[in-house]
Amino acid sequence: MNQNERDSAPSADQAPAHLTVRLGALVANYREAARRAAPAMVAPVVKADAYRVGMVPVAQALASDGADTFFVARLEEGIALRVLAPRARIFVFDGVASGTAPALIAHRLTPVLNSLDEIAEWSHAAVARKASLDAGLHIDTGMNRSGLSHDELSRLASRASEALSGINLALVMSHLACADDLSHAKNSLQLERFRSALAQLPPAPASLAASAGIELGRDYLFDMVRLGMGLYGGNPVPARANPYRTVAVLTSRVLQIRKLGAGETVGYGATFTAPQPVTLAIVALGYADGMLRSGSGKGSAAVGGVRVPIVGRISMDLLALDVSALGEQAIRRGTEVEFFGDSITLEEVATAAGTINHEVLTAISSRVRRIYVGD
Repeated sequence: MNQNERDSAPSADQAPAHLTVRLGALVANYREAARRAAPAMVAPVVKADAYRVGMVPVAQALASDGADTFFVARLEEGIALRVLAPRARIFVFDGVASGTAPALIAHRLTPVLNSLDEIAEWSHAAVARKASLDAGLHIDTGMNRSGLSHDELSRLASRASEALSGINLALVMSHLACADDLSHAKNSLQLERFRSALAQLPPAPASLAASAGIELGRDYLFDMVRLGMGLYGGNPVPARANPYRTVAVLTSRVLQIRKLGAGETVGYGATFTAPQPVTLAIVALGYADGMLRSGSGKGSAAVGGVRVPIVGRISMDLLALDVSALGEQAIRRGTEVEFFGDSITLEEVATAAGTINHEVLTAISSRVRRIYVGD
């Protein structure tokens, strides 16, 4: 890029869509979770680029506040986080994918072992190096996704000393399938299975709860809680009031105001027909930015705190709002519009799109500029 190109490149202020991230609120959520989970420790989950909020500023803010244990999903995420948090313990949910043991060791990452094959590979790496290597161990208590099954656990327990040769169990964990429904019978079933698993294994710190699991009570907390969605301001139990502060605010700007006559349509498929003359605001935000197309004609936005409906189909770069209820002075070309944050929750967006708050936040693409503020 030459000097002229650099001078003419758009600044963050000129980008139409922004995700404003309040790092002060994020740290406050970390502290609130620590208060709710005490005496268990809280370990932030920063996988998927910190739920697309941005792992670099998030990890730096949390480490500055004393966080010393983190979880990521992928090996490459752990490698990137190690640069930011050189002294932290970093657990990798994916465990030891075939052939990755040398990289995990080189970057001082702690794999969460999910199968007997992974345990064997990690043990072999430890014995070959004549070293003791830390690891987490994942027990499947009913999610039926990753982790040792009941039969695999029995096989491990019968020969634990040999199978875990060279492995220091830094954590035994499982994952609740229905924690966001506090009355679901599967919660107590998984708790019982997890306790049974712990009784069969060498003593080690234990972790069962993530953000929603905190709300199930002290029996589910054990030694560590893995804090994910609650850290980023999402409500872990939508049926209850959200105990966490808003962290992420998605906004964009109006490109054009249009008048639509009665009987006219807007957008692909002509799915919205104006019942009477309406005023539309065309906004620079679409599914390429992470607005879920399934929310077409169902969701809403907010202009100055006043909600207006999304009409017609959300397209790749644009969407339409019916702003007829607003005065002509309230909205014009360049007006900022909020899609979630202070006026509309992640959970409301998720309900309109038929999904969950996790997908709403992690769908926001890199085309949306991130802006980091204290609070």
